[in-house]
This record gives sequence, structure tokens and C-alpha cells, in this order.
Amino acid sequence: MKFKNKIVAFGAVLLFLSCATNPFTGKKTMALVPNSQLFPTAFQQYNQFLTENKVIKGTADAQMVTKVGQKIAVAAERWLNANGYQGYLNDYKWEYNLVDDKTVNAWCMPGGKIVFYTGILPIANGEAGIAAIMGHEVSHALANHGQQRMSAAMAQQGLAIVGNVAIKDEKDRNTFNQYYGVGSNVLGMLPFSRSHESEADEIGLYLMAIAGYNPMEAAELWKRMSAQSGGQAPPEFLSTHPSNESRIKNITELAPKAIAEAKKFGVTTFKD
Repeated sequence: MKFKNKIVAFGAVLLFLSCATNPFTGKKTMALVPNSQLFPTAFQQYNQFLTENKVIKGTADAQMVTKVGQKIAVAAERWLNANGYQGYLNDYKWEYNLVDDKTVNAWCMPGGKIVFYTGILPIANGEAGIAAIMGHEVSHALANHGQQRMSAAMAQQGLAIVGNVAIKDEKDRNTFNQYYGVGSNVLGMLPFSRSHESEADEIGLYLMAIAGYNPMEAAELWKRMSAQSGGQAPPEFLSTHPSNESRIKNITELAPKAIAEAKKFGVTTFKD
């Protein structure tokens, strides 16, 4: 079988196995690792992380993170139920923890396990900012972005193996590996990651609006993020994330749509 035919055959197998559906876009996504395997692993890793880090309990900040997280989770369930995805969250085990760490970060693991670092709270600058961050991170989990990234990495590795098996000449094989590594990242994995970030921004706006928070606060959050970074960022095409400027522009354009969506659920006032 020729090299091109092997690539096509491998891709066809991946497409056949890609049977998950993103409920927010309706698009088929790669799901080479099912959630039935992914979630238990994520839960175990999360619990291990909590044992190795200082978790803050009972403070006003910790309570706020939990409060906002619960509201975002309720908003997600309302949206999913209204759009024909009843039971979508049955295997999610929501948990919200504030960790004492100066890192400006927050994340949500597959299945709904969330961590906020104390270092991001000053930039959040209040409940609505926390909602913007929470909505974004929860959206990654709801849209199965972790599952897709794992599947894409497996596909990337699989194509590399196919190439190395198919190319018999050592010099040609070395050239393939050199260009494939860079090309598959810059033209494949990095744009793939940026698309996930933009998708999570959009879904997060809808969730925070349905939860009663002003989605325009997400743009203000990213303005503060930009100021905090001091403009130190790689070019967008070499980054896993869109530039701060791109995010602010997109969020500003999408916020009115999020407000309109929230009104379908009877939410007409929004907390700044």
C-alpha cells in the first residue's frame, strides 16, 4: 500500500472511531478515549493533586468559588436539558477547590473537577470575574476538549508511526520526521488548541449569562489579564491560546448573543 493510501486508511479508521458529539456545536469530535475511562482517571489525578497542595477551606474566597461554580453548573444543566441533552451530566462529579498558589491559573478536569489558584483572584476582581473564568474552564469539560486533545495527540503519533513505517529510505524518513514534528504542531495541534479556547470562551459566556452574570465582564477580565502579562506573549500562531486582543474582540462581539440566550431562560438582569 502506498504511503498516501496508508494515511487515508488511517484517517478513515480515526473518523470511524470518532463518535462523540459536541452538544454546543453539534459537530462530531474525536473520542478515541471514552469518558468511561477518562473520568475515573481524571478523578484520581484530581484527588492526588489535592493531597499534594494546600487547599483553602471556609474562607470567603473559597466559598465564593464554590458558589459561582454551583451556579455555572446549574446553568449548564438548564441549557443542556433545554436543548435535548437530558442526562448529559450524569457522570459529572462537580467539585470546586481553591488552592494556595500564586500562579495565575484555574482549570477544570474532565468530569467537572475544578481548581482555582489564589493567584488568579486579584485579576478576577470579584464574583463576575470568577464566573467568567469558571464558565470558560467548565466549558472545556462540557465540550470534552480534554478527550479531543488526547485523541488528537494519539492521531498525531499514529500518523508519525505510519510515516516511519511507510518511508523506507532513512534520509527521507529523517526529513519526514523533522518537518512532520513542526508542521503537525504549527498547522495542526496549535490551531486545534486555539479553537478549543475560543469555543470555551463562547460557551462560557452563555453559561455565565444564564447564571445571572454580565458576560461583558469577561472582556474586562481579559483586559486585566492583558495588563498583567505586560504584553509578554508569543505570536498567536505559535501559541495554544488566542491573543488577548483576539479574545477581547470576540467576547465583546459575542456578549449580546449570550444576553439574548439568557433571556430565553428568564434571566433579564445581570450581576457585574
